[in-house]
Amino acid sequence: MSLAEPPAHEALDEGVVFHVHGVTKVYQMGEVEVRALRGVDLDLYRGEFTVMLGASGSGKSTLLNILGGLDTPTEGHVFYGERDLTRATERELTDYRRYHVGFVFQFYNLIPSLTARENVAVVTEISRAPMKPEDALHLVGLSERLDHFPAQLSGGEQQRVAIARAIAKQPDVLLCDEPTGALDSKTGIVVLEALQRVNQEMGTSTAVITHNAGIAQMADRVIHLGDGLITEISTNDVRLPPGELKW
Repeated sequence: MSLAEPPAHEALDEGVVFHVHGVTKVYQMGEVEVRALRGVDLDLYRGEFTVMLGASGSGKSTLLNILGGLDTPTEGHVFYGERDLTRATERELTDYRRYHVGFVFQFYNLIPSLTARENVAVVTEISRAPMKPEDALHLVGLSERLDHFPAQLSGGEQQRVAIARAIAKQPDVLLCDEPTGALDSKTGIVVLEALQRVNQEMGTSTAVITHNAGIAQMADRVIHLGDGLITEISTNDVRLPPGELKW
């Protein structure tokens, strides 16, 4: 059965969206073997806002890329619902990325010649049940910037267009790789507020990777990574709003 059309119960089973078991990732750099992940076990849950926290080289980006179907593990399994992504074909992984996952990266990757509305529409035109571009941009607070080109937008506004583009296809999962990494703290807080709004209003399972420990206080759970291992998993009994975070 195609990954593009899972039965409704599968991704919701016991609230687990991702089940990661024994995941190892080894890169061969010439004659040197680099072990980016060293046997990771992890569950991520439906509707959860998770922060993956770790220094550069801790393995957090590799793990996020594997969850998103952009990379495959050397060993171990990653289940999305009941689907083993590590056994999926390239076509199934393409459908999985297209229909189920939204990506937000540190750099916005907007098309310079298209307006904010048109940048979002690029995704909605290939989605099965998309939001209107205007609705997605409204959700991230950019209703007044629909017809502005990227060069007419600030860095924070461009990142919010990128978030609108990612959520417009109404993905089950939103994966964010250092979404505030290129922004100052004030602008970064506005971007985090947009991510929080998406998580709360759409129920999108959201994972944000960062090296900024202050961001962890807005999460339901914090996954601490170091040297390719999960070193600690902590839960926030009280989530701070982005405006109260200390950077």
